[in-house]
Amino acid sequence: LVAAAKEILRYLFTSIVLGEPLSYPGDPIPNPQTRFGKWEDKEYKLPVGWKFACDSESQDVSIKIHSTSSSSAILTGESAGRQIWWYDEKSVNGKSTEDGCSFNANRNPNSSDQLLRRLLKESNKAQSVSAIDGGPAKKAAHKAMSFYETLQCSDGHWAGDYGGPMFLLPGLICSLYLTNAPFPPGRKEAMISYLYNHQQLDGGWGTHIECASTMFGTVLSYVSLRLLGEDPEAKQMQAARKFINTYGGALYAPSWAKFWLAVIGVYDWKGINSIPVEMWLLPRWFPIHPGKMWCHCRMVYLPMGYLYGTRFVPSNISNDEILQGLRKELYCGQKYEDIEWDSFRQTCANIDEYSPLNPIMKVAQDVLSVYENFLLPRVALFRRLREAALSFVEEYIAAEDEQTNYVCIGPVNKALNMLSVWAAHQKKQQNGTAVEPCEAFLRHLPRVDDYLWVAEDGMKMQGYNGSQCWDTSFAAQAIVEGDLAKSFPECAKKVYSYLNRTQIASDEKDRERYFRHASKGGWPFSTAAHGWPITDCTSEGLKTVISLHKVPQLIPLEQRISSERLASACDLILSYQNADGGWATYENNRGYRWYEMLNPSEVFGDIMIDYSYVECSSACITALKDFASAVPNHRAAELLQAMQAGGQFLKTIQRADGSWYGSWGNCFTYGTWFGVEGLVAAGEVLKRSEALQRAVNFLLKKQNPNGGWGESYLACVNKDYPAEGAGEFGDEGSGVVQTAWALLALQAAECHDTEAIKRGIDYLIHKQLPSGDWAQEGITGVFNRSCGITYTAYRNVFPLWALCRYASRYEITRH
Repeated sequence: LVAAAKEILRYLFTSIVLGEPLSYPGDPIPNPQTRFGKWEDKEYKLPVGWKFACDSESQDVSIKIHSTSSSSAILTGESAGRQIWWYDEKSVNGKSTEDGCSFNANRNPNSSDQLLRRLLKESNKAQSVSAIDGGPAKKAAHKAMSFYETLQCSDGHWAGDYGGPMFLLPGLICSLYLTNAPFPPGRKEAMISYLYNHQQLDGGWGTHIECASTMFGTVLSYVSLRLLGEDPEAKQMQAARKFINTYGGALYAPSWAKFWLAVIGVYDWKGINSIPVEMWLLPRWFPIHPGKMWCHCRMVYLPMGYLYGTRFVPSNISNDEILQGLRKELYCGQKYEDIEWDSFRQTCANIDEYSPLNPIMKVAQDVLSVYENFLLPRVALFRRLREAALSFVEEYIAAEDEQTNYVCIGPVNKALNMLSVWAAHQKKQQNGTAVEPCEAFLRHLPRVDDYLWVAEDGMKMQGYNGSQCWDTSFAAQAIVEGDLAKSFPECAKKVYSYLNRTQIASDEKDRERYFRHASKGGWPFSTAAHGWPITDCTSEGLKTVISLHKVPQLIPLEQRISSERLASACDLILSYQNADGGWATYENNRGYRWYEMLNPSEVFGDIMIDYSYVECSSACITALKDFASAVPNHRAAELLQAMQAGGQFLKTIQRADGSWYGSWGNCFTYGTWFGVEGLVAAGEVLKRSEALQRAVNFLLKKQNPNGGWGESYLACVNKDYPAEGAGEFGDEGSGVVQTAWALLALQAAECHDTEAIKRGIDYLIHKQLPSGDWAQEGITGVFNRSCGITYTAYRNVFPLWALCRYASRYEITRH
């Protein structure tokens, strides 16, 4: 209680006395992480037989895979952008492994999409393009685009690996195991290979593929391998148990890992902190309400609340040898029946604690424990409230499933929603009120395909159903800025067609009841079928469409997206703007900074509310500027006011050294690129803007002797530019992606040090491969401060864009 009181005073001091902005992401953390992952030097070769399908073909394949003699699989929603992998046993023909698809985590734990790129290059013939005029950057950009065009999917988007987190696949495996869902051919083996390929020398797994082993990654990966049928006495499994035992056993896993253990019946629910679904019944004006939380947070804890509130336990656990075995294997030899579960509700190994439970949250959890264990069983009113809340939660889960065509907003709630609808159906079966079969569950199964990705390291679960719209929008803007659309017109037209099909046409049904912001006019991160538009994705989509309209004779007038549709995107962007002048991700900020004191996750930072971010704010400012030029008579005064407020917001979250923290990419080069672009669009000019001057000086100071820039994922985790730069997966501290971000920023600011810019361009040209590609380096994405995520497209898109910008602004053709 004393510690909780101190936390309240600290919060009041920083927010009121110091005036720290709500969305300021913070300065360097006091105890920076320094542990690095280490892997065995071993080679793995991907088995032959995996095929890639997209758009309508992907739907045909999924329906064929998931249809049975008694039921036909159902897929709804726009098919553009959908991308899946399937195993074709007929294509093996005696060959065992794929040519050129090898993986060695000791060299680089990041896969490079070798198989996808080979398959697409085989199906897409490069255009025959004559020699071009121009300087070295122009020629390098042209070579890069000649290569990247061959990777474009038939529907116009670019596909790529969006994996990285190691805790996603285990949740899916748990749900599939509990529901007895069939594994299509090849999947189980590919999942096992993926998990073993990322096991580290100490026997553990990281929270994501690059970080050192954690209990989060290790406990869930070990459990997954057991559920997939692996022998607990296998050498790798013994090594994993040794790691788990070193840190006290699964009793010291973080809360999300414990939750999955409870769901599969190998951890008692008494050891899980309350997830009070009754909060959904609170009036919406109430200061703390789950509807005010960040949508990813609330959509994960929604089905968690259902499974916790019903105390779901597998019906056959007493006869399940694997689950009974796990009860013996996870707790350092302690008898399962003798464990004092309530004593371990708040335990977590120190190697996992990025956001340790706040004392205020500990007090709240202790109070809720009294409610769960003493009041709820004894007070009929509380039990009726629990039933009413569970009924709403079940309804809400169904709404989310239908609104997203059973894709769901993300992979964690996908697995949880799928299990929840199955569990609810099982409960109705016991009551004699169920209708066979469970249609909602059957509709979930083919959408599992949307999340699974195959690369040279095996089969993984992605952090979304892909990053299609995001990656494609950036690539197209690079093409236009580099004047490459006339050289690659069919490629540009296919992008336009994809964006035309991907814009969201209407708002969701009953959106206010289910806490949804408006959707009409927006663009998603991935696909229209997913159905959740995002501020920056809408902005990048809008900018891309407008930029393609500017290319002479590319898109006929009668085929263009109408001004009315562009205006609906603009209106949506304006509706997203927060009171602080910035923009968050999916919605307006609804909660308060103090919500973060109630963060229950331990492993993630700043997950409770939707903050305004430099990336989202910059994207919106630049999109509004482009829209104002394209459609000058639509809400002109409001657009100007919004852009000015956005520019002022960007200044409030700029760090003292001139940088911006990147919340969705690694890290300060990324954030600073967005910050600079946003300020320039808001009207700032370098010679009169202190903020731009500080940003440029920051970037120039961080340039490496080889001309490049680089940061590892630890920059995001520690909120500090790493002294080692890009680390072991870069080149003398530099990486091509961070170099490209820095160059885009310096050029946007019209930096006077053209020699520094040229050295950066020379570095990109030097690192380009003869094919026009660049090598895969370190992980470049991040979320929730602490977890890295993969964007294999970034190594092509951003160096291409930096070269295009340089060629159009600095190179002079002499012919």
